[in-house]
Amino acid sequence: MRGRTLILLLGMVAVGVGIAFDKGALTLPAGWNPWGPLSVSDPPTPVTRWKLGRLQGDPEACRAVLERSAEPALAFTPLADHEPVAGCPLENVVRLERSGVTFSSSFVATCPLTVAWLRYERHRLQPAARALFGEPVAAVEHYGSFACRNVYGREDARRSQHATAEALDVAAYRLANGRRIALPGDWGDDDVEGEFLKRAQQGACDVFGTVLGPDYNAAHADHFHLGMRGYGVCR
Repeated sequence: MRGRTLILLLGMVAVGVGIAFDKGALTLPAGWNPWGPLSVSDPPTPVTRWKLGRLQGDPEACRAVLERSAEPALAFTPLADHEPVAGCPLENVVRLERSGVTFSSSFVATCPLTVAWLRYERHRLQPAARALFGEPVAAVEHYGSFACRNVYGREDARRSQHATAEALDVAAYRLANGRRIALPGDWGDDDVEGEFLKRAQQGACDVFGTVLGPDYNAAHADHFHLGMRGYGVCR
């Protein structure tokens, strides 16, 4: 299975970017090398999500990605594997206190989710904000990441991604000039705030495995669910 995956990745590299030679040595553009370490600054490619997935089982490599991040405001605390609530053990987690934005509160997240957030912020969220408002996003309001529960709190449902801190629920964005753009109120509006939220969601779909928003169901009417599991689920 791994062999097939590697062949597929190599095929995407060859078709998507071609092969570059520098003084007789084979080189690949940043972000396209499936064997190289992931970097927050690497441009998104079809290889990125696969490399991000590898970090789930490699805490040391994942934290190295965070430590190499060029974001000067990034503040996080690595946490030991633990079980804060019986039945919901947490592995490869950190407490994210600040990235390029401030948060309504710090939160516990898997290290890969933290890396994914940094990439989303750098490559999708901030470009959308600057394009539409000429201002970056300075703060993010959220409803949390870890919650030891099943999907929708149903007793007979599967475990939620929140039970392993692999998802973050985002409710609102605040620009550097203080302007607040919130899902409850601005989603679906035919104005610049509505357009920004559409771009914010679509950009998240390029980074996270599962993105659910107000158009999915009533339970997500006031937030974006940004989860690591899945592949290209965008609703």
